[in-house]
This record gives sequence, C-alpha cells and structure tokens, in this order.
Amino acid sequence: MLLGKALGAGWRVAVRGTDPERLDWLDQKLWLGPEDGFLPHGLAGGPHDAAQPVLLTLDANAANAPHCVMSIDGAAVAPDEVQALERVCVIFDGNDESAVQAARTQWRNLTGAGCSAQYWSETSGRWEKKAEA
Repeated sequence: MLLGKALGAGWRVAVRGTDPERLDWLDQKLWLGPEDGFLPHGLAGGPHDAAQPVLLTLDANAANAPHCVMSIDGAAVAPDEVQALERVCVIFDGNDESAVQAARTQWRNLTGAGCSAQYWSETSGRWEKKAEA
C-alpha cells in the first residue's frame, strides 16, 4: 500500500533492507502483485536499476535516485538523507521486540539530529498517528 501511494505521488522509491534473502523474498511477493495491478520494481544488481520506479536494495546509494526510502528490517537511515528526501519510512514489526527497539533507536537518532518524524501504527486495523517530533 505504501509503495503504491509513493508511486502515485510521482516518487521513485528505494526499499532498503539488510538481508539479500529477505529482499529476494520481497521481490517474489511483489511479482505476485496486488490483484488490481502490477507494482513496477526491480532487485538491485540488474541492468536497469537506474530506471526502476521501486528498487529493492541493500545500498544506501540507490541507483534509481529515489525521492523516498523505505527502510525495512532495521536498515540504517542517516539524518542527512532524511533531510534530502521527500519522505523516509522506517517500517518494522510492532510484535517483534528487537525490531521495536531498533526503531526506537532510529527515532532517537534522527529526531536528535533535528529531523522531524511521525510515528504511525496500524494496530487498530487502520493507520493512526501516535507521535510526532
């Protein structure tokens, strides 16, 4: 859903992960796509990385020159990146305590460096803003 909204805004997106196998898994899931259409994307390392609307990557310097970075599985995001991009999303599993702790650390590091941030949760079944800094 977030990828579709970002593409709808006209943004290129880098989905930054930490594990090549996890990105392979995500690539396979995205090829199955939503029932109402295809989500254009590629796995970094291909011949057309720079042209990908959504690039799944381990690299902080994504070849598709993204407007938005979606960090998964605790992938690092630097404060200067946050300030240079249209949007950064740190996505984590709220049921995984180590993922929650990693996200809290990212929040403290980014807001401590002067980045504005919002925390959204979907626990109630719909997205709700829980905090803003």
